[in-house]
Amino acid sequence: MKARFGRRTAAVLLSGVLSALAAGPLPAFAAPPQAPRAPEPGARAGGLVMVLDSSGSMADEAGGGRTRIEAARDAVGTVVDSLPDGYPTGLRVYGADRSSGCTDTRLVRPVEPLDRDATRKAVAEVEPKGDTPIGLSLQKAVADLPEPEPGAVGRRTVLLISDGEDNCGSPPPCEAAEKLAESGVDLRIDAIGFQVKGKAREQLTCIAEAGHGAYYDAPDADALARQLQRAAELSAGGYRFQGDAIEGAASAKRAPAIAPGQYLDSIGPGETRWYAAELDATGTADFGVTAVPQPGVPVGYSDGLELRVHTSGEFPMVCDNTRATFRQDEGALPVSGAVSRIPTAKANATCDQAGTYHLEVRRVSADDADQARWPLEVRMAVGKPLAAGAVPARSATGFGEISKDQVPRVEGPAKAVAGGTGFNDAVRIGEGVWKDGLLPAQTRWYKVRVGWGQQLRYTVDFGNEPTIDHEDLVIRRSFVSTSLHAPSRAPVTTGTEFSDHKGYFGKPSVLDHGTVPVTWTNRWEPAAHVKPVRAAGDYYLAVSLGPDTATFAENPAIGVVLRVEVAGTELAGPEKDAPAAATAEKAPASGAGAEKGPAKDTADDEEAGWLSPWMLAVGGGAPAVLVLVAAVLVARRRAGRGAGGRKRGGTG
Repeated sequence: MKARFGRRTAAVLLSGVLSALAAGPLPAFAAPPQAPRAPEPGARAGGLVMVLDSSGSMADEAGGGRTRIEAARDAVGTVVDSLPDGYPTGLRVYGADRSSGCTDTRLVRPVEPLDRDATRKAVAEVEPKGDTPIGLSLQKAVADLPEPEPGAVGRRTVLLISDGEDNCGSPPPCEAAEKLAESGVDLRIDAIGFQVKGKAREQLTCIAEAGHGAYYDAPDADALARQLQRAAELSAGGYRFQGDAIEGAASAKRAPAIAPGQYLDSIGPGETRWYAAELDATGTADFGVTAVPQPGVPVGYSDGLELRVHTSGEFPMVCDNTRATFRQDEGALPVSGAVSRIPTAKANATCDQAGTYHLEVRRVSADDADQARWPLEVRMAVGKPLAAGAVPARSATGFGEISKDQVPRVEGPAKAVAGGTGFNDAVRIGEGVWKDGLLPAQTRWYKVRVGWGQQLRYTVDFGNEPTIDHEDLVIRRSFVSTSLHAPSRAPVTTGTEFSDHKGYFGKPSVLDHGTVPVTWTNRWEPAAHVKPVRAAGDYYLAVSLGPDTATFAENPAIGVVLRVEVAGTELAGPEKDAPAAATAEKAPASGAGAEKGPAKDTADDEEAGWLSPWMLAVGGGAPAVLVLVAAVLVARRRAGRGAGGRKRGGTG
């Protein structure tokens, strides 16, 4: 289908960009967060321990008249300013106490709620002297991190900063990292190589890969500060899990029982987990499953989850099945899917009967992908049937005015917001314009309430990001993507209308997505962009930035602008000829604020509660540049509509 992008659409887009000037420029030139938000009580956010090289080579020149240790001190200062208040943070050094010695490693700040002044003071007192016992320091650093609570899932991170390779050899660093990474699904070891080449870079890369983490290259002092900030903030912004601990069985016969609620498990490569649920004959049952690998670790294009819901008995029948995959092979991000038991209209099929049903979850992983276990969040929710005698409205399979040719019809200044880490703390936003920032390998989550008869339409604009020149002339590229999930957590596909995944080179790029009208009978439609849109409630928007953006983006975070429209009159219910809702809940408009709170198990209305989110500060950019950006967005949008399907490596 040939796309049309008319004058009206261009005018709306340009108007939106100009309106955003009232609140400041696009966040393409995002500065570090200036008002971090403390982890919420019970968030089980994990902790971070930085391991800083203080060996003799850190006294060498780093450029700009500073030594490497001076550059490292400044970088650590930048990090502590950007981390959330109270985030458990520690600092360990090696090579700082003796001119030689392979046991020279010391914890200078314990892993406890962040004390910015104390951390700056501790790193200021470090003077480079001795050797480089990396392997031993990694072992000690993991022991420095507090043990997770029983049944809790968070993220414990060891962040190594080194300007050279281990010169002690006992234990070998890569072997130590691999063994340590087996101690829990929540442990991650990242490494930053400061002005390293050859064997040192190879060793640090090996440590990160063996530790289910990421390697960041820092050829100069500015890069060190940028990469250290990215790695630390990615740790602090890890997916916030919620649920009761459970252990799925290896077969349906031993499957543990689950009821409506949320559960936490883990799953290994090639493994299958089974769960059992008792269902009645009339209600809908939704099973949402989310896997959260360590961000950015190697994955295959088709890696992910296979989900099925079965009847029980000697000859079980599959009632629903799906595959949730990464659809790129650049690096891991959260992957989520859902299957449902939906009674048919005539209520006479095998899957309409009351009884025991089984949820089957299988992990698919390529041999060369990261082999760590993935934390697994399993959510079960049930829905009641329509009241006796009620006639539902007809299904709605068309987008109508909310199509790919129509950008969201919203105006006004962009409201700063910081998206959540996942479904459980997704930030509530409403119709309007919103601005945020994304780190490489990060996904931000938002939720928008959509009522009966309404439909959601949104775009995500990625700004013109300054890029780093590379001497090797290799073109660096990554990707940007967005996904949309129904209240059941089932992904809503784009059909043929929208573009939710594109290659990213640091230039302006626009993604878009939307839904058909929310209608009860959509549940019986086969199309993946229609079937999930069957319940009023919170719809979840996720926006992701590819891991390889860290190789070319100059700023720590990439600025994004979301334009959100909830179109149509909200109806009082799903029935045919239902009147307009008398007291329809109004989602917060742009500028009204944003709320962060746990997701509910049903699609019922939620009470509005307002919290102060962790805001990203945004910086300079001239109005003339923004007008040019708007023109570029229009041109790229016109040219990009005809692009084909996704390609490997994140290119769209």
